[in-house]
Amino acid sequence: PVEATDDAFWDQFWADTATSVQDVFALVPAAEIRAVREESPSNLATLCYKAVEKLVQGADSGCHTEKERQIVLNCCRLLTRILPYIFEDPDWRGFFWSTVPGAGRGGGDEDDENARPLAESLLLAVADLLFCPDFTVQSHRRSTVDTAEDIHSIDSCEYIWEAGVGFAHSPQPNYIHDLNRTELLKLLLTCFSEAMYLPPSSDSSNANPWVQFFCSTENRHALPLFTSLLNVVCAYDPVGYGIPYNHLLFSDYREPLVEEAAQVLIVTLDYDSSTSSSPTVDGTTTGTAMDDVDPPGPDNLFVNYLSRIHREEDFQFILKGVARLLSNPLVQTYLPNSAKKIQFHQELLVLFWKLCDFNKKFLFFVLKSSDVLDILVPILYFLNDARADQSRVGLMHIGVFILLLLSGERNFGVRLNKPYSVRVPMDIPVFTGTHADLLIIVFHKIITSGHQRLQPLFDCLLTIVVNVSPYLKSLSMVAANKLLHLLEAFSTTWFLFSAVQNHHLVFFLLEVFNNIIQYQFDGNSNLVYAVIRKRNVFHQLANLPTDSQSIQKGLQRRKKTPEPISRTNSQDGVSMEGSRPAAPAEPGTLKTSLVATPGIDKLTEKSQVSEDGTMRSLEPESSQPPPEGNLPAADQRRLSSASSSGQWTPTPDWVMSWKSKLPLQTIMRLLQVLVPQVEKICIDKGLTDESEILKFLQHGTLVGLLPVPHPILIRKYQANSGTAMWFRTYMWGVIYLRNVDPPIWYDTDVKLFEIQRV
Repeated sequence: PVEATDDAFWDQFWADTATSVQDVFALVPAAEIRAVREESPSNLATLCYKAVEKLVQGADSGCHTEKERQIVLNCCRLLTRILPYIFEDPDWRGFFWSTVPGAGRGGGDEDDENARPLAESLLLAVADLLFCPDFTVQSHRRSTVDTAEDIHSIDSCEYIWEAGVGFAHSPQPNYIHDLNRTELLKLLLTCFSEAMYLPPSSDSSNANPWVQFFCSTENRHALPLFTSLLNVVCAYDPVGYGIPYNHLLFSDYREPLVEEAAQVLIVTLDYDSSTSSSPTVDGTTTGTAMDDVDPPGPDNLFVNYLSRIHREEDFQFILKGVARLLSNPLVQTYLPNSAKKIQFHQELLVLFWKLCDFNKKFLFFVLKSSDVLDILVPILYFLNDARADQSRVGLMHIGVFILLLLSGERNFGVRLNKPYSVRVPMDIPVFTGTHADLLIIVFHKIITSGHQRLQPLFDCLLTIVVNVSPYLKSLSMVAANKLLHLLEAFSTTWFLFSAVQNHHLVFFLLEVFNNIIQYQFDGNSNLVYAVIRKRNVFHQLANLPTDSQSIQKGLQRRKKTPEPISRTNSQDGVSMEGSRPAAPAEPGTLKTSLVATPGIDKLTEKSQVSEDGTMRSLEPESSQPPPEGNLPAADQRRLSSASSSGQWTPTPDWVMSWKSKLPLQTIMRLLQVLVPQVEKICIDKGLTDESEILKFLQHGTLVGLLPVPHPILIRKYQANSGTAMWFRTYMWGVIYLRNVDPPIWYDTDVKLFEIQRV
């Protein structure tokens, strides 16, 4: 053991000449940190305590000399290196939350009850250092003669890092300040990463104590720091101020700061909104945000501030910024590499999700104009691009979750009718149509040519299509054929009989056709024509055999065709020019495991749209029979016998239980009326040309011939602890994999997820 008073010994850790964080990682190997932890714990404790003390001193003095700044940065790097090894050992985890004897808040002789836990001192020092004039922010003093600004009396709201939400002044960019901020934020992120060393649990009450303290009223810089992080991310323009190739001439020191800011921001917003009864979060309060009359809202100030943003120009700034950054990988200029390609789109998607989930006014703003399409197109691009890549399952999920959340609002469906003219090269068939066509074509591609692990997402994908279907004015022929191809694939006997949930997909698709026929018949002649051409699929469904022998025969077919879905007869046609096929992950790619996501019934709640467009929730308690054969799991099990091996097998009763509920009436009536008319035209005119038939269908009408329109059902996303946990594991997995230089958490014993190789 080395005495804590032996300054000469301890000072060598931070007083030496300038180093970089990479140097510290090389000089302090993992094995040595673990050895000290096991063999001389008192030395490790002293090192941590002394390093925090140096940060506190730097924050108190204001870091005026180059030497002080160097000490602060070196302590910062050292703690970033050591903290993961403290977190991985359960015996050490409480160490930072204990008080150090003799370190009272007044320093010295006061009672130890007054002492702050080491973690709190560390977090407050980092917060102070992030607003330290001439170190991390521009000094407002005119002359150097003036006494240095007292760090404790400055109002950090005047030192917000970037113009945007709540701040109009854009400070002069300063390379050194950005580097210093980045190092401090890296340490902050490392402090928060204790969450990685606890296994996933559904108990959302175990909030991260580091985040909880940092985002509480104890941190006097909470508001300016939240605003700084948000503005730095949303104001970033990676193109290099509009000059192509600019990023090749100047190293972009802003990007590492923006990445770090995005990661710190999403971690501070890790908050389970399903357990909070706070009215601000669910958007039911009236009055303007930031009013005194508003309820207090969540204790986490970052979540609180996020949920209270309300000015239109702030929303515009955030939405434009996020859309600009998400579109960056798609920027197709004629000059390849003319714009810098950013890598933090997953963090941006988590941030966008949090904004929509915690601030309903923002969600409504996004859907108020066609700007939402600037978010939709990049998401569809990522989904299509990642569909074959096992290492990007998490990206697929978050993209689909965001679209599910948006699809619960009528405006999203309406916006999809805007013609799609942007030609982002994507590996999908060429089509002329709307954003709705794009969405359906990409979803079809994911379902028919994604990898196996995407199957749990099929329910979600089709729920999104159901939610928007009543508002789709005119589908293209390509999209109409894709929907019918899906119905064909999902209604084969082997698919329907091979898993207890599979028939739900057929119910979803029938609901899509019913919504379009009942509410958007005019304008959808392409879909009506496709339904007529594939009428045998509907007849086969209506006549689905239910006897044991046929069920067994249906299942036999599966053994011959193990493909998840027939890829044939989907007339894919030529892909768009300049597109690359979606590629699987390179062998050996690292990925992190994810917890399972809740089923669609837990993920959403049903709402009925009334005549005037308002929605009312259909609570499951109501005495209605469950619609579309969504039997409670217990009934499902009772009706299908489980064989001795615990394997599920379909029975005639089970097939009958849902076959009788298939909503085929509307389509059967349509076929009954239109098929004879279409056949007559073909015979009379000797037609083989579909344009004539389409012309006839365009002018046809079914008014008074169809059953009474059913009420529109929307399945709205509802917050739940299952998705909150999924987001936590996904977000930390992304952060783990993205921080490779230096590799902060690499080879430490994380418990929140497993690291796997593809």
